[in-house]
Amino acid sequence: MANQLTRPQPKKKLEFKFQFKLKDILLWGIVGFLFLWIVAGIFFISPFNSQVPLSQALSDIKAGKVEKVEVSSNRLFLYYKGQTEPQVSEKETQDSFPQLLKDSGIETTQVDFEVKSSRFSDLFISFLSNILPVILMVVFFFFIFRQARGAQDSIFSFGKSRAQLFQKNGKAKVNFGDVAGVDDAKKELEEIVDFLKHPGKYRRVGARTPKGVLLVGPAGVGKTLLARAVAGEANVPFFSMAGSEFMEMLVGVGASRVRDLFLTAKKAAPSLIFIDEIDAIGRQRAAGGFVGGHDEREQTLNQILVEMDGFTPNDNVLILAATNRGDLLDPALLRPGRFDRRVMLDMPDKEGRTEILKIHARGKPFTKDVNWEKISSRTVGFSGADIENMLNEAAIQAARSDRLQITMADIEEAATKVKLGPVKRKLQSEEDRKMTAYHEAGHAIVTTFLPHTDPVHRISIVARGMSLGHTLIPPEMDRAHETQTRLTEQIAAMLGGRAAEDAVFSEFTTGAANDIDQATHIARRMVIDFGMSPLGPVNLGPQTDYSEFGRPVFYDPQTVSPQMQAKIDSQVSQIIDAAYKKSVKIIKSKRQLLDKVVAALLQKETIDREEFEAIIGKKTRSE
Repeated sequence: MANQLTRPQPKKKLEFKFQFKLKDILLWGIVGFLFLWIVAGIFFISPFNSQVPLSQALSDIKAGKVEKVEVSSNRLFLYYKGQTEPQVSEKETQDSFPQLLKDSGIETTQVDFEVKSSRFSDLFISFLSNILPVILMVVFFFFIFRQARGAQDSIFSFGKSRAQLFQKNGKAKVNFGDVAGVDDAKKELEEIVDFLKHPGKYRRVGARTPKGVLLVGPAGVGKTLLARAVAGEANVPFFSMAGSEFMEMLVGVGASRVRDLFLTAKKAAPSLIFIDEIDAIGRQRAAGGFVGGHDEREQTLNQILVEMDGFTPNDNVLILAATNRGDLLDPALLRPGRFDRRVMLDMPDKEGRTEILKIHARGKPFTKDVNWEKISSRTVGFSGADIENMLNEAAIQAARSDRLQITMADIEEAATKVKLGPVKRKLQSEEDRKMTAYHEAGHAIVTTFLPHTDPVHRISIVARGMSLGHTLIPPEMDRAHETQTRLTEQIAAMLGGRAAEDAVFSEFTTGAANDIDQATHIARRMVIDFGMSPLGPVNLGPQTDYSEFGRPVFYDPQTVSPQMQAKIDSQVSQIIDAAYKKSVKIIKSKRQLLDKVVAALLQKETIDREEFEAIIGKKTRSE
């Protein structure tokens, strides 16, 4: 139908929500009291022009000048002879009018008087002056005592644990099926869960349940997710708390919270305690003397040490902890009997990334051309959190384009965005675009014609983050070792952009600053840490030793003699110079291919691997 009837929309009712607090009531009560006091002074105070003193009023009554008297509470309304409007006089409230007449020697028959009930104005003023102040005072003191009691409760609640208890049948239950890429760590924790579920079979052979498990690994590899999976698998109470939540301004609060946490866990035993980012409170204590020997953090750590393995038996409470700085933890925390097991987590390998992709792809629609094996190879070096973020960004991009399915292009763009940041459309001159194109093409050409480097995945002159362009060269496979030849060729590839600038423009730009920094870092580590120089297999950097108490002691790098430092600098310079000369040689010999790649970049701004190989041919590699 062309014309459609529109139904009248029902009118929305206006809803007003009022929330009153005690201090607001007190404030408005005081304001209302003052307002009523002013109103009473204006409207309810006697409108008569004059007020007669009580002594004069009694004298006038005795002299017969007053014809009639009306008594209302503490007020006397005197009607003088020949006047229509009464005059007002006041007496004490407790004194009766007949008694006043008798005390003044006046017969009650000398004057006509009438006792009337109190007027509303008199009652209202009496209420304002006598009763309302008492009510407001009571409310005021009630508010003060309530605040004091709340402050007292908050002070004593500082020592209470703030751990969150995860129920067995929670809505967001996570189990080991939701964890991938960390199979070895998952097996360790599955064994821990089995300890809790079936303790009898281990006790029969004299085995003791591990008291603590420490998860160590870089950010984003799934430490907290593993702990949540343990909470979902184990049929025991699970208490979760961050290391920073133990610390407060007041001294002794951290230790008190540790005691309260373990006491609560013991009452619910068998149970699990998870402390995330334990390095916030578990760092190494001072090496001796009085330097930081009794601060709040160390008291908290000492209490944890006592609770985990002190005189009080603690067999039915298992502690899980996670950190990405295991090197900072106190040795006493890592000894057997406290954290018996240390589970190391690392970046997932190719198979692990494939499993992680499948988990995070649940509930997302993808096109048929999505190749998970290719994406897994593309995401070398990605953590589980990076992969989840990549697929989420791909879904957001598809929704932004009003598409119902996620394409391979969406995932590729999302992977680049996760690592390099979003696209930044900067206004660049043609000269800047040309310099950027030659710089990025120089990286690609040098990389392609080095025998031990990985193939180029993408070249772009679109600005992202702090860079004006980028050349992606992700590893084709996971490697546990790097050879001297590969490291030298990586340095040459990094300097390929500078070599292209020198060959084409006979000029250098600031765009190679990050390349130079990374190349220098690799070359210096080759000399200092890896012994890949004529100086021999000697560690010339900061060294680590352990004192008698097990604390690491770092030697200052300045202990290297000036002569040796000069040799180190010379070797670093020689490595970089040799790599740069190799880059220049490749650029000069492949100048025509370099110009073709630049022309394609200036036209399309971004070139994928297939388009790049169509220009220069496929890379030939030798391992």
